[in-house]
Amino acid sequence: MSEEPEKKGEEPMSTSSIVDMMLSGGKTGGTLDTESLVKDTQKRVWGSLKKGYEYEYDYSIDESDKFLREHVAQKMHMIVIFVDLVGSTDMALSLPPEKLGIIVSSFSQEMRFVIRHHGGYVLKYVGDAIIGYFLAEENPLMVSDSAVNCAKTMIDVIERGINPVLSQYEYPELRVKIGMDFGENVIVRYGSDQIRSHVDILGPAVSIAAKITDVARPNQILIGEDVYEKLHPALKELFKKVEWHGSQWSYHDRETGKLYGVYAMHP
Repeated sequence: MSEEPEKKGEEPMSTSSIVDMMLSGGKTGGTLDTESLVKDTQKRVWGSLKKGYEYEYDYSIDESDKFLREHVAQKMHMIVIFVDLVGSTDMALSLPPEKLGIIVSSFSQEMRFVIRHHGGYVLKYVGDAIIGYFLAEENPLMVSDSAVNCAKTMIDVIERGINPVLSQYEYPELRVKIGMDFGENVIVRYGSDQIRSHVDILGPAVSIAAKITDVARPNQILIGEDVYEKLHPALKELFKKVEWHGSQWSYHDRETGKLYGVYAMHP
Protein backbone atom coordinates (compact mmCIF):
# COMPACT_ATOMS: atom_id res chain seq x y z
CA MET A 1 0.00 0.00 0.00
CA SER A 2 1.49 3.30 -1.02
CA GLU A 3 1.79 6.15 1.41
CA GLU A 4 0.99 9.78 0.69
CA PRO A 5 4.02 11.98 0.14
CA GLU A 6 5.05 14.11 3.06
CA LYS A 7 3.46 17.53 2.86
CA LYS A 8 5.62 20.63 2.86
CA GLY A 9 6.01 22.23 6.24
CA GLU A 10 5.31 19.01 8.14
CA GLU A 11 7.83 17.76 10.67
CA PRO A 12 9.38 14.41 9.72
CA MET A 13 8.32 11.45 11.86
CA SER A 14 10.59 10.72 14.80
CA THR A 15 12.20 7.33 15.27
CA SER A 16 9.87 6.58 18.20
CA SER A 17 6.83 7.48 16.10
CA ILE A 18 7.95 5.12 13.35
CA VAL A 19 8.43 2.31 15.88
CA ASP A 20 4.97 2.99 17.36
CA MET A 21 3.50 2.89 13.87
CA MET A 22 5.14 -0.48 13.16
CA LEU A 23 3.89 -1.99 16.41
CA SER A 24 0.34 -0.78 15.74
CA GLY A 25 0.21 -2.57 12.42
CA GLY A 26 1.89 -0.17 10.05
CA LYS A 27 -0.64 2.63 10.43
CA THR A 28 -0.72 5.74 12.57
CA GLY A 29 -3.41 5.70 15.24
CA GLY A 30 -3.37 1.88 15.29
CA THR A 31 -5.27 1.58 18.58
CA LEU A 32 -8.08 3.81 17.35
CA ASP A 33 -8.16 1.90 14.07
CA THR A 34 -8.60 -1.38 15.93
CA GLU A 35 -11.43 0.07 18.00
CA SER A 36 -13.10 1.22 14.79
CA LEU A 37 -12.68 -2.24 13.30
CA VAL A 38 -14.34 -3.82 16.34
CA LYS A 39 -17.30 -1.42 16.23
CA ASP A 40 -17.72 -1.78 12.48
CA THR A 41 -17.54 -5.56 12.85
CA GLN A 42 -20.36 -5.53 15.38
CA LYS A 43 -22.55 -3.49 13.05
CA ARG A 44 -21.89 -5.71 10.06
CA VAL A 45 -22.39 -8.97 11.96
CA TRP A 46 -25.67 -7.67 13.42
CA GLY A 47 -26.78 -6.77 9.91
CA SER A 48 -25.74 -10.12 8.51
CA LEU A 49 -27.54 -12.12 11.18
CA LYS A 50 -30.71 -10.07 10.68
CA LYS A 51 -30.75 -9.99 6.87
CA GLY A 52 -28.98 -13.25 6.08
CA TYR A 53 -27.47 -13.56 2.62
CA GLU A 54 -29.28 -10.39 1.59
CA TYR A 55 -26.76 -8.41 3.62
CA GLU A 56 -24.40 -6.71 1.20
CA TYR A 57 -20.99 -8.11 2.06
CA ASP A 58 -18.45 -7.84 -0.73
CA TYR A 59 -17.39 -11.42 -1.48
CA SER A 60 -14.66 -10.57 -3.95
CA ILE A 61 -11.01 -11.47 -3.34
CA ASP A 62 -9.94 -7.82 -3.36
CA GLU A 63 -7.09 -6.91 -5.67
CA SER A 64 -5.38 -10.28 -5.15
CA ASP A 65 -6.65 -11.96 -8.30
CA LYS A 66 -5.59 -9.02 -10.48
CA PHE A 67 -2.17 -8.84 -8.83
CA LEU A 68 -1.50 -12.56 -9.21
CA ARG A 69 -2.52 -12.60 -12.87
CA GLU A 70 -0.09 -9.77 -13.57
CA HIS A 71 2.77 -11.73 -11.99
CA VAL A 72 2.19 -15.28 -13.22
CA ALA A 73 5.35 -17.46 -13.27
CA GLN A 74 7.22 -15.05 -11.00
CA LYS A 75 8.82 -15.83 -7.64
CA MET A 76 8.03 -13.49 -4.77
CA HIS A 77 8.80 -13.39 -1.07
CA MET A 78 5.60 -13.47 0.96
CA ILE A 79 4.29 -14.13 4.41
CA VAL A 80 1.44 -16.62 4.13
CA ILE A 81 -1.20 -16.69 6.87
CA PHE A 82 -3.79 -19.39 7.55
CA VAL A 83 -6.83 -18.61 9.71
CA ASP A 84 -8.75 -21.75 10.58
CA LEU A 85 -12.14 -21.62 12.33
CA VAL A 86 -12.30 -24.05 15.27
CA GLY A 87 -15.34 -26.21 15.97
CA SER A 88 -17.24 -25.69 12.74
CA THR A 89 -18.10 -29.40 12.64
CA ASP A 90 -19.85 -29.16 16.02
CA MET A 91 -21.57 -25.98 14.87
CA ALA A 92 -22.84 -27.82 11.80
CA LEU A 93 -24.56 -30.33 14.10
CA SER A 94 -26.19 -27.71 16.31
CA LEU A 95 -27.19 -24.95 13.87
CA PRO A 96 -29.54 -24.81 10.88
CA PRO A 97 -27.54 -24.91 7.62
CA GLU A 98 -28.47 -21.37 6.61
CA LYS A 99 -27.45 -19.90 9.99
CA LEU A 100 -24.16 -21.81 9.87
CA GLY A 101 -23.49 -20.48 6.39
CA ILE A 102 -24.22 -16.90 7.42
CA ILE A 103 -21.95 -17.11 10.48
CA VAL A 104 -19.06 -18.67 8.53
CA SER A 105 -19.39 -16.20 5.65
CA SER A 106 -19.59 -13.24 8.04
CA PHE A 107 -16.53 -14.52 9.89
CA SER A 108 -14.62 -14.86 6.62
CA GLN A 109 -15.48 -11.34 5.52
CA GLU A 110 -14.49 -9.82 8.85
CA MET A 111 -11.12 -11.58 8.67
CA ARG A 112 -10.78 -10.21 5.14
CA PHE A 113 -11.30 -6.66 6.44
CA VAL A 114 -8.55 -7.20 9.02
CA ILE A 115 -6.12 -8.57 6.44
CA ARG A 116 -6.71 -5.62 4.10
CA HIS A 117 -6.45 -3.19 7.04
CA HIS A 118 -2.90 -4.47 7.62
CA GLY A 119 -1.86 -4.32 3.99
CA GLY A 120 -2.33 -7.99 3.07
CA TYR A 121 -4.34 -9.83 0.43
CA VAL A 122 -6.90 -12.61 0.69
CA LEU A 123 -5.79 -15.52 -1.48
CA LYS A 124 -8.90 -17.67 -1.07
CA TYR A 125 -11.58 -19.04 1.23
CA VAL A 126 -11.38 -22.79 1.84
CA GLY A 127 -14.42 -24.08 3.71
CA ASP A 128 -14.11 -22.54 7.17
CA ALA A 129 -10.56 -21.22 6.64
CA ILE A 130 -9.06 -18.11 5.06
CA ILE A 131 -5.65 -18.01 3.42
CA GLY A 132 -3.98 -14.64 3.01
CA TYR A 133 -0.57 -13.30 2.08
CA PHE A 134 1.60 -10.23 2.60
CA LEU A 135 4.10 -9.16 -0.04
CA ALA A 136 7.55 -8.98 1.50
CA GLU A 137 9.82 -8.20 -1.44
CA GLU A 138 10.82 -4.69 -0.42
CA ASN A 139 10.58 -4.54 3.37
CA PRO A 140 10.25 -7.99 4.98
CA LEU A 141 10.92 -6.62 8.46
CA MET A 142 7.99 -4.21 8.50
CA VAL A 143 5.77 -6.68 6.66
CA SER A 144 6.48 -9.33 9.30
CA ASP A 145 5.40 -6.89 12.00
CA SER A 146 2.24 -6.10 10.05
CA ALA A 147 1.37 -9.78 9.58
CA VAL A 148 1.76 -10.52 13.29
CA ASN A 149 -0.27 -7.46 14.21
CA CYS A 150 -2.90 -8.64 11.75
CA ALA A 151 -3.16 -11.96 13.60
CA LYS A 152 -3.43 -10.16 16.94
CA THR A 153 -6.18 -7.92 15.58
CA MET A 154 -8.07 -10.95 14.25
CA ILE A 155 -8.28 -12.46 17.73
CA ASP A 156 -9.34 -9.09 19.14
CA VAL A 157 -12.03 -8.57 16.49
CA ILE A 158 -13.41 -12.06 17.10
CA GLU A 159 -13.45 -11.76 20.88
CA ARG A 160 -14.75 -8.20 21.13
CA GLY A 161 -16.54 -7.75 17.81
CA ILE A 162 -18.07 -11.02 16.61
CA ASN A 163 -18.59 -13.11 19.74
CA PRO A 164 -20.61 -10.56 21.75
CA VAL A 165 -23.10 -10.36 18.87
CA LEU A 166 -23.29 -14.15 18.50
CA SER A 167 -23.88 -14.46 22.25
CA GLN A 168 -26.90 -12.18 21.98
CA TYR A 169 -28.41 -14.70 19.57
CA GLU A 170 -27.28 -17.62 21.79
CA TYR A 171 -25.01 -18.90 19.02
CA PRO A 172 -21.67 -20.58 19.79
CA GLU A 173 -18.72 -18.23 20.13
CA LEU A 174 -15.95 -18.46 17.53
CA ARG A 175 -12.32 -19.42 18.05
CA VAL A 176 -9.53 -19.69 15.50
CA LYS A 177 -6.11 -21.19 14.96
CA ILE A 178 -3.64 -18.93 13.16
CA GLY A 179 -0.35 -19.95 11.58
CA MET A 180 2.06 -18.14 9.28
CA ASP A 181 5.43 -18.51 7.62
CA PHE A 182 7.77 -16.56 5.34
CA GLY A 183 9.30 -17.70 2.09
CA GLU A 184 9.62 -17.44 -1.66
CA ASN A 185 6.48 -18.51 -3.53
CA VAL A 186 5.77 -19.07 -7.21
CA ILE A 187 2.62 -17.59 -8.75
CA VAL A 188 0.99 -20.16 -11.02
CA ARG A 189 -1.93 -20.13 -13.45
CA TYR A 190 -3.82 -23.35 -14.14
CA GLY A 191 -4.69 -22.95 -17.81
CA SER A 192 -4.06 -20.77 -20.82
CA ASP A 193 -6.92 -18.32 -20.29
CA GLN A 194 -5.31 -15.20 -18.85
CA ILE A 195 -8.61 -13.95 -17.42
CA ARG A 196 -10.55 -17.00 -16.25
CA SER A 197 -7.96 -19.70 -15.50
CA HIS A 198 -7.43 -20.27 -11.79
CA VAL A 199 -4.37 -18.59 -10.23
CA ASP A 200 -2.66 -19.58 -7.00
CA ILE A 201 0.66 -19.51 -5.15
CA LEU A 202 2.96 -22.45 -4.48
CA GLY A 203 5.93 -22.68 -2.17
CA PRO A 204 7.27 -23.94 1.14
CA ALA A 205 5.73 -21.02 3.05
CA VAL A 206 2.25 -22.17 2.03
CA SER A 207 2.69 -25.78 3.12
CA ILE A 208 4.57 -24.90 6.32
CA ALA A 209 1.99 -22.27 7.34
CA ALA A 210 -0.72 -24.94 6.89
CA LYS A 211 1.23 -27.44 9.01
CA ILE A 212 1.84 -24.81 11.70
CA THR A 213 -1.86 -24.00 11.82
CA ASP A 214 -2.73 -27.69 12.25
CA VAL A 215 -0.72 -27.90 15.49
CA ALA A 216 -1.98 -24.62 16.96
CA ARG A 217 -4.40 -24.54 19.87
CA PRO A 218 -7.68 -22.59 19.74
CA ASN A 219 -7.03 -18.82 19.74
CA GLN A 220 -3.30 -19.41 19.46
CA ILE A 221 -0.98 -17.63 17.04
CA LEU A 222 2.00 -19.66 15.80
CA ILE A 223 4.71 -18.32 13.51
CA GLY A 224 7.62 -19.93 11.72
CA GLU A 225 11.21 -19.10 12.63
CA ASP A 226 11.68 -17.14 9.39
CA VAL A 227 8.93 -14.74 10.49
CA TYR A 228 10.12 -14.55 14.09
CA GLU A 229 13.65 -13.58 13.12
CA LYS A 230 12.36 -10.53 11.20
CA LEU A 231 10.17 -9.12 13.97
CA HIS A 232 10.83 -5.91 15.88
CA PRO A 233 12.33 -6.76 19.31
CA ALA A 234 9.19 -5.53 21.10
CA LEU A 235 7.10 -8.04 19.14
CA LYS A 236 9.64 -10.82 19.61
CA GLU A 237 9.12 -10.51 23.35
CA LEU A 238 5.49 -11.62 22.87
CA PHE A 239 6.59 -15.02 21.54
CA LYS A 240 8.19 -18.10 23.03
CA LYS A 241 9.72 -20.99 21.13
CA VAL A 242 7.54 -24.09 21.20
CA GLU A 243 9.07 -27.19 22.79
CA TRP A 244 7.72 -30.25 20.97
CA HIS A 245 7.12 -33.70 22.41
CA GLY A 246 7.31 -36.88 20.38
CA SER A 247 6.17 -36.50 16.78
CA GLN A 248 4.09 -33.33 17.24
CA TRP A 249 6.34 -31.41 14.84
CA SER A 250 8.81 -33.00 12.44
CA TYR A 251 9.61 -30.41 9.77
CA HIS A 252 13.34 -29.81 9.33
CA ASP A 253 14.96 -26.78 7.72
CA ARG A 254 16.28 -27.72 4.27
CA GLU A 255 19.45 -25.63 4.65
CA THR A 256 20.46 -26.45 8.23
CA GLY A 257 18.86 -29.87 8.65
CA LYS A 258 17.70 -28.77 12.12
CA LEU A 259 14.14 -28.92 13.37
CA TYR A 260 12.42 -25.77 12.06
CA GLY A 261 11.55 -23.42 14.91
CA VAL A 262 7.97 -22.49 15.68
CA TYR A 263 7.08 -19.68 18.07
CA ALA A 264 3.85 -19.18 20.01
CA MET A 265 2.43 -15.88 21.17
CA HIS A 266 1.91 -16.02 24.90
CA PRO A 267 -1.51 -15.07 26.27
